[in-house]
Amino acid sequence: MKTRVLFLIMAVLTLGLASFAAAETAKPKIDVPDVPADLVVPEGHQPFLVGQATGTQNYICMPAATGVAWKFLGPQATLFLPVHGGHLQQQITTHYLSANPEESGTARATWQHSFDTSRVWAFADRISTDPNYVAPGAIAWLRLAKVGTETGPDGGSILAQTTFIQRINTIGGAAPATGCTQASNIGVMVLVPYTTDYYFYRAER
Repeated sequence: MKTRVLFLIMAVLTLGLASFAAAETAKPKIDVPDVPADLVVPEGHQPFLVGQATGTQNYICMPAATGVAWKFLGPQATLFLPVHGGHLQQQITTHYLSANPEESGTARATWQHSFDTSRVWAFADRISTDPNYVAPGAIAWLRLAKVGTETGPDGGSILAQTTFIQRINTIGGAAPATGCTQASNIGVMVLVPYTTDYYFYRAER
């Protein structure tokens, strides 16, 4: 009887592992569009998640060496699964500015997963304004390197495995050309709509 129970347990475990392996194999391959050479992610990393973002790039008018100028405050956006049939799909991530605990609270761009609340903080280590890629009036394309991660309260780690992020296919988001030209404009804030695609990479397994 014990031998039979043990056999059944082993069979269930084997079936479960096989199903997990099959699911991993069945995951669709993420094809990254052509990007400027500077934004290519180093070998040894592979894309595992892509989100289409819609939100705002936020600016405040501040004193500058030349008088006054728009200063970037941070993003506020929501990422969705890629568009299917012309409609945004399931929300997967929020994107904002927050304090990175691994850098003593330095403010960094942050992505937090909508399901397991894991987070990644990153900074732009490569920037491209190449007109062959970046649309007129759009914010730059970026490659961002991870500078901090955090698992969710229940151990969720989807975004905690991130090593690099690419921001590409940007539309809008650039600081306006007007509205910050004199001292009386200091303190004025603008929230500029933008959309983009974020590609998340992790170390190859």
